[in-house]
Amino acid sequence: MVIPVHDVNPVRRTPVVTYALIAANVLVFLYMPGLAGSVAGDSSLSQLCHLQAFLDHYAAVPQELIHHQLPQVVPSGAVGPGGAGCAVGPPAYDKSPVVSVFTAMFLHGGWLHLLGNMLFLLIFGNNVEDRMGHVRFALFYVVCGYAASYGFALLNDDSGDPLIGASGAIAGVLGAYLVLYPKARVWVLVPFLVFLPLRLPAWLVLGFWFVLQAVYSSGEGVSDAGTVAYAAHIVGFLAGMLLAWPLKAGTPPPPEPRGLLFGRKARPRHTW
Repeated sequence: MVIPVHDVNPVRRTPVVTYALIAANVLVFLYMPGLAGSVAGDSSLSQLCHLQAFLDHYAAVPQELIHHQLPQVVPSGAVGPGGAGCAVGPPAYDKSPVVSVFTAMFLHGGWLHLLGNMLFLLIFGNNVEDRMGHVRFALFYVVCGYAASYGFALLNDDSGDPLIGASGAIAGVLGAYLVLYPKARVWVLVPFLVFLPLRLPAWLVLGFWFVLQAVYSSGEGVSDAGTVAYAAHIVGFLAGMLLAWPLKAGTPPPPEPRGLLFGRKARPRHTW
């Protein structure tokens, strides 16, 4: 997997929505119970039970999204008798499956999950927001997140596992960037003994990312295919491409690459 670090594609205005989304995701993560590094507590059994109840309340669940059947018994957040596990009971709240898709976009399962998502959003979200405008970009982000969640739920309608993370919405941002700026250059780190810095075209970086998601969604080449919603990434990416396509014709091209290219100095170009 290549790691993007910067794109050579300046923006005309400050991407306030992108920055606000990053700030919101980080703040929510810091206050999620039962996570390492959270200011809400440690990872004791009590905190883990609190986290389980928190996710059941605010995470999206495929069964609930498709069949609209909410469980009669849910984790209460307390430790069970004798400290053997988490207590359960009737829910003390009214959960809306539709709203849970939105709240789930701001929940993450760990620092690696959070920082990986925010890195991609920071690098690629600013240009997409610049092209769409602040309000349209915010709506676009949410729509891609909903498309990704419901797309995954349709493919896994019998799953009761919570679905969390901004990956589906950010996948839509990547799909839009591929449509709008396929020739923009992206600095990436390629792990090969050491991390090699290369400047590659966006179509190669994002196309490779999409192919990896498709391979991983089939369960090939990855051991955590059951815990990562790769299918949601695919649906979000395709939704982003479709929504951005009408803007492609009027999108100005990125600047011509200068300096280093694929780790070598680019030769001067002559116009005849």
